[in-house]
Amino acid sequence: MPDPTTFSPSVRRFLTAPLRFAVIATSGADGTPHQAVVWYALVDEGMLINSLVGRRWPADLQRDPRIALTVVDPDIEAERYVAVQAEAVVAATGDRAVRDIQDLARRYGSDPTSFEGLERISFHLAPRSVTVHGELD
Repeated sequence: MPDPTTFSPSVRRFLTAPLRFAVIATSGADGTPHQAVVWYALVDEGMLINSLVGRRWPADLQRDPRIALTVVDPDIEAERYVAVQAEAVVAATGDRAVRDIQDLARRYGSDPTSFEGLERISFHLAPRSVTVHGELD
């Protein structure tokens, strides 16, 4: 039986396909859910996401590190997706976090120089469960 906390080769191929976005969900201080669409990258045995400091979802994660995310195959109209429950840890701030967002910008075809001088924060997401809906291969 596959380990539900790691990415199988087929999940890795799915998640690294071009122009896939993640919808993340965090919990506010009062327990209300908050969702956002983010860029992501696979790193080690997890994922990396990055934000401008001061946004709601990074503050949520710093208070409560539990996060859920879903990546949908845009060509199949939500019939195929990967859902991940994870725990977030601050991976970088300052210059390293700016380099992270610039790497993500290159992956998503955006101008990496547009992020220079911004206060950024990166999170490493360690999967706790990985669920696949539909056939990936």
